[in-house]
Order: sequence, then C-alpha cells, then structure tokens
Amino acid sequence: METLLEQRIEKRKISITEILQGTLKKLADSCSDIWNQVNRLDQQLVLSLNSIPKCRMLYAVECHGIQVSSNIKYNGVINHASRGQNLSDRPYFLNSQPDIPFTLSPVYISRTNHKPCITALHQVFSAEGVKLGCIAADFVIDDLPDNDVELMKTYSWKQIKGDPAIRQNLFQQKRIVSAMDEKIEQVHDIIHNLITQCGIFHAKMHYSSSRATLWAYAHPYEYQLHVLDEIIDPNVCLAYPSQDYPEIAKVDEDKVAAVLKKFTMLRDIDDIIYLRAASINVINGMVGLTFSCDGSHYMSVEEFLDKQDVFWFG
Repeated sequence: METLLEQRIEKRKISITEILQGTLKKLADSCSDIWNQVNRLDQQLVLSLNSIPKCRMLYAVECHGIQVSSNIKYNGVINHASRGQNLSDRPYFLNSQPDIPFTLSPVYISRTNHKPCITALHQVFSAEGVKLGCIAADFVIDDLPDNDVELMKTYSWKQIKGDPAIRQNLFQQKRIVSAMDEKIEQVHDIIHNLITQCGIFHAKMHYSSSRATLWAYAHPYEYQLHVLDEIIDPNVCLAYPSQDYPEIAKVDEDKVAAVLKKFTMLRDIDDIIYLRAASINVINGMVGLTFSCDGSHYMSVEEFLDKQDVFWFG
C-alpha cells in the first residue's frame, strides 16, 4: 500500500505530466524529419523552448544515450560542445521506459546547479515507426507549478528507531526525576492554557531536561524556548496575546488536556522505558514521542488517545 508521501509524490508527477506531455509530443514529432540534420535540430529546439514553461534546458539524445543536439538553455545560450556526450549513465536515461512515449525521471540533484531537478523525455520516431531517440527537457522542481497539490493532512502511526548505542544500554539506566517532573501538573496546566487560549499550536516538552519549545499561530516560523522557571510562571501567558482556538485545528479543544494527561502517564509508568520528550501540534493533529530507548513515535491525536497501555509496554 502506498504511503501518503508516495501518494502526494505520484499526484505531483501526474500534474507535471499533464502539463508537459502534449507540448513535448508536438516537439518530438517536429524533430522526426530533421533528426540527422543537427543544425536544423538545434534551430527547432530553440524555436520550441519558449513553448515549454519553466524549461531550463532542451536537447536530443539518440537511443544509446549519445547526445545528438546542442544544449539549448533557457537564457539563450547554445552549447555546441555538448554534442556527442554520453548520457547513458544519467539517472533520467537509465530510468526511461522504452515502451512508453513520455517518461518523467526520478528527482535528482543537478551536477551544475545542485538543485533538485526532473527530466521529461519524449521518444522520437521516424515516419516508418523506427525509434530514433528522445527529446529531453530539464526542469528545476521549484519552478514547476503545484497544480493545487495538497499537503498531507492525515497521518498514520510511524515508529523510528533511535541510536543503537542508547538502546543496547537501556537496562543499565534508570529514570532520574527531573525538575519538570516535580512540577509536571503545573507545566501541563500552563501549556494547556497557552494552546487553548494564547495561540500556541505546537508545544514540545523536554521532560528530562526541563524545558519547552513553543510555536505561536501568529508567528509560525519562529519558536520560543522556555526553561522550567519560565514555563511554570503563569505570567508567561502575558507574553502570548489572548487568541481564540484556531478554527483550522484538527484537534478538538477538549482533547488537549487528555493528551497532556497521557504524556504524564507515559513519563511515570516505568523507570526503565519512559517518555523523555513529547509534542502536540493541534493544526496537523499530530503527537510526537521520544522514549528513553531513543525510539520515536509519530501518530494522530486520535490514534494516540485510542492506544491502550499494553501498546506501549505490553
């Protein structure tokens, strides 16, 4: 089964294909009769470049990966020295599909500009139906339109293993009560207020090191770091203006307290395997958990609240 990330990537590729396939087919057809006339082939690519939005470079490649044309660049530069170079080891050529007229390469890092790029390939056939090669068009991913591809909005549980050196010494360690542990109810009360009344949409509590990092809905690109003395002082709420709970939140307001209560349980339930840090994000509806074994879990709030104790320690 495809993951949500794979589904989003596939949707973006379909969108790019819909934009490029028709235009590149017309270009491939126009190059068929002049395939062996290199100068005319270059001229055709130059004339066609403006009809391919955001294309960084156009060129023609024969069936074995030898470049036939010059490199025709978006800025008007024509590089004749590129004729005859062997492109057979390039990722876009290796992954081309011989029986499919139009192919999108996997994303790769360009050797020249070091940006994520993708190459669209359309096969060229003679009037007799013999495959001559393909037209290749290079694009920088950032230049290509999204066509309203949505961000991933739902998540399923993911477990990520941590540092093996920590895991192998797990049973040689024991939880030491931190300063935040001694004030955990007070910490959670204030975190709850900051999330529900003061526009904090993402909060991460580092229980073992007694600190918290907060992201405010009004300033999502900046996080604030608070040590324990700051986060247990109710005056901290004055630093964040009162704000209604965001309408776009995926977490019901009344479930924030339940999540924080469960964080407390996971922190206290065992002295060997215990919660070291935890986060809640009410906008995307996720919790993140890091345990003493250095393993991490990411899941939706709904899934987190549905998990029984046996899931964590069974």
